[in-house]
Amino acid sequence: MKLQETPTAPAAASHTMRLGDGTHIFYRAWVPARPVRRALVLFHRGHEHSGRLADVVEALGLQDTAVFAWDARGHGRSDGERGHAPGFARLVRDVDEFMRHLCAAHGLAMEDISVLAHSVGAVAVTSWVHDYAPRIRSLVLVTPAFKVRLYVPFAIPGLRVVRRFKRGKPAFVTSYVKARMLTHDEEQARLYDADEHITRSISVDVLLDMHDTARRIVADAGAIRVPTLLLSGGSDWVVSTRVQRQFFKKLGSAEKRMRLFDGMYHDLLHEKERELVFEEVRAFLARDFEPRTPLLDADRVGYTFAEYERLLAPPSLRGIGYRAQRLAMRTGGRLSRGIRLGLKTGFDSGRTLDYVYENRARGALGIGALIDRAYLSSIGWRGIRQRKVNLERMLARAMRAVAGEDHEVRLLDIATGAGRYVLDALAAMPEIHATAVLRDHTPANLEAGRALAQRMGLDNVRFKEGDAFDPVSVAAESANIGIVSGLYELFPDNTAVLASLRGMAGALDGEHGYLIYTGQPWHPQLEMISRVLPNREGERWTMRRRTQEEMDDLVRAAGFEKLDMLIDDDGIFTVSLARVRSE
Repeated sequence: MKLQETPTAPAAASHTMRLGDGTHIFYRAWVPARPVRRALVLFHRGHEHSGRLADVVEALGLQDTAVFAWDARGHGRSDGERGHAPGFARLVRDVDEFMRHLCAAHGLAMEDISVLAHSVGAVAVTSWVHDYAPRIRSLVLVTPAFKVRLYVPFAIPGLRVVRRFKRGKPAFVTSYVKARMLTHDEEQARLYDADEHITRSISVDVLLDMHDTARRIVADAGAIRVPTLLLSGGSDWVVSTRVQRQFFKKLGSAEKRMRLFDGMYHDLLHEKERELVFEEVRAFLARDFEPRTPLLDADRVGYTFAEYERLLAPPSLRGIGYRAQRLAMRTGGRLSRGIRLGLKTGFDSGRTLDYVYENRARGALGIGALIDRAYLSSIGWRGIRQRKVNLERMLARAMRAVAGEDHEVRLLDIATGAGRYVLDALAAMPEIHATAVLRDHTPANLEAGRALAQRMGLDNVRFKEGDAFDPVSVAAESANIGIVSGLYELFPDNTAVLASLRGMAGALDGEHGYLIYTGQPWHPQLEMISRVLPNREGERWTMRRRTQEEMDDLVRAAGFEKLDMLIDDDGIFTVSLARVRSE
């Protein structure tokens, strides 16, 4: 789509938008007078604001491009406590909401947008690209803060102690970075020091969460396929260029370029010889990139397929540790009710998930409950419970949308387990008339679901045995909201998943049909799970990860258009909302 002509171009226009949590975000827009197709979105470094990028927009001189720049929450003219956010994941979510707003409010297509992000902003944007898999055109990262040089010994462990003692109250650290550490340009250093909108402090929560998120993103950079330009300062006192090189080496983009500017400090956009930087940026933004091939064959070739093959191979020297873990789980671990249930029914079974959702530690001989609490508090199960919360949020949104279109809400879950998340969502919205068909291929799961629905007093739910991978039987159902949760993550084959999704498209009511689907784009314990835990078939529980881009490509190939997504703070489980695409 093309932007409408505006009389305010080329001068900057001021705008605000409201995030999902009510926070108002200020942003600037430089829109040419004539309609244009391409756009560039700028994200400032930590402590700064969009006003610091006005000279960058002028210097770039992109006559055929609309340019936008925000003030991140807690910065500049945006709402929020200065330097604070409710975690780094919330900042990444802000990026997603802001980009979606730009598309809706300014008539842009995500495919026509390039993004340039600096330092802390570059980490937030890279995390967004990794976790949310937006279909942006290209990405420019300027001195990304994948690892901040803190200089104080044991700074990160010390900050973790501070956060623990604060008990949820915000704690702040004042930046040690002086203007002379950012640029050799004395005038630019003076402007930085005189800028009253610079936020000198940063939240400890944001700093620690960014540190952990950056480690995850650098380790899994192979999942990112967006054409990327990475610009580094050869004398950067603020962030590590070594980690930037690690990221670049792992980056999965077929079209990528890294340039290190010898002698330059951290703020490349305001360095003495910044025209060299702008030349690189202009040349990269002007390039025409080949469309990215959908990842429909990622189950046979590519990044996560190679990882899956490594998991299936015999263990390395670490196998001794995994054997010890298996022995511990099958002996003392049985005192935990949750571990005992997992060993009996499989750690991927519906009954295990229902136990995890309950989150009530139980066990034998007193110590069993302590073991069970540690088991239920593991990072994976914490993510599963957050996935349930996100599922219910997304389901409520879809139900309100269908009811608002004057349609009766008809739900279909094709692999429901005991269906707890659907039943809880229905119970929470009694004002909406809805019916539900909950299918599963395991009779024990269906019986548990029926018993739970009866206890909750829900008589508008029908449980039905069925195969989620049989597209004919799935398509024979009739619904306007389809749900598939925690299923496709367990099966490596894309052919079966695509068939199931096409069956779901057939079951939904044309343009009024919504799909809620989950993904697992990353997991820190994949190898441990594969080496230690049995699945519902009593075999090794070895999963092939699907990046969010791959999962979204499959959904798109089945005839859906993704609308929105939620993810837990650890970046493990996603819940996405899509709608049947109108051709």
